[in-house]
Amino acid sequence: MATQRATAPWAAWLGTAVLSLLLYRCWADGGGPSLAERVIWAVNAGGEAHTDMHGIHFKKDPLEGKLGKASDYGVRLPILRSSPEDQVLYQTERYNEDTFGYEVPIREEGDYILVMKYAEVYFAQSQQKVFDVRLNGHVVVKDLDIFERVGHSTAHDEIVPFSVRRGKLSVQGEVSTFNGKLNVEFVKGYYDNPKVCALYVMKGTLEDVPKLQPHPGLEKREVLVEEEEEEEDPEVGEDSGKKSTSAAPKNRVQSGPRTPNPYAADNSSLMFPILVAFGVFIPTLFCLCRL
Repeated sequence: MATQRATAPWAAWLGTAVLSLLLYRCWADGGGPSLAERVIWAVNAGGEAHTDMHGIHFKKDPLEGKLGKASDYGVRLPILRSSPEDQVLYQTERYNEDTFGYEVPIREEGDYILVMKYAEVYFAQSQQKVFDVRLNGHVVVKDLDIFERVGHSTAHDEIVPFSVRRGKLSVQGEVSTFNGKLNVEFVKGYYDNPKVCALYVMKGTLEDVPKLQPHPGLEKREVLVEEEEEEEDPEVGEDSGKKSTSAAPKNRVQSGPRTPNPYAADNSSLMFPILVAFGVFIPTLFCLCRL
């Protein structure tokens, strides 16, 4: 009996410890707020309400019938880099012939992420649709050319981190007064009209944002761009001259064989003294004959 009484507290303590460990593991493995719970505002621009594969609920476009034009031109196209169930977020869009935007209420301080979804489903070349994006007056995306970034009918996300603290909005190194409303504006440029397919605002950091599916073509192009930048900007040091010489592209097309010297086979230089002597001899002979 004494042994049972002595082991009872230890058993209770051990059970409590195990339960605490399990609860901690559950919390560490995702017991915090889910991705969907972190999203404070989401809209499917130009389209109907939709819940994506991450549980984010995009509400119907509140600008319907008020500002701009909705388009579902992209529904006839498959959107690369997007899951089949969420392609609708890139197939519909809202555009306007002038600057337009959305107002997002933010009531709590903290770190936030703005995610804007795009796909070019109409134009088939770059420099056809180019525009800026502003956040409370701060230009956060400059000269956005969707086709130039990813090509046709391909998903592209613009991700902008910002923070709100003590009545101040901080984004990309700039600070301004914040009144509780985040104004996301798509700014009219010189090439066609600004647009957006979908967007959401969430609490968190860049690591919390779901990534799009890989695109082999884009990965190869990014590698080529990085290689070109390395070749154009060789390391500085004692061997910089050698490195800059070796950094030349291996497949550079040569301009062709060296042009031959047009005077290499010209014998006119040998004939010149003879002609001079002959020219002097004739007048001299003429003068002697007259004497």
